[in-house]
Amino acid sequence: MDQEEFMTTREVAQYLRVDEYTIYRLVSQKKIPAFKIGNQWRFKRSMLEHWLKTKMNIPIGH
Repeated sequence: MDQEEFMTTREVAQYLRVDEYTIYRLVSQKKIPAFKIGNQWRFKRSMLEHWLKTKMNIPIGH
């Protein structure tokens, strides 16, 4: 697997332009797709992209 497929909490926060604590809050509320490796959260880029599309207020096909 390509290592760039997985993002850290910091990378996701920078990508979404929010604070890291916002990402941790979303994870704890199970509102953003993530998985834990040891004590660190990881985010698969393709799952994050899909999650973002479902949160947009336009149809996915656009």
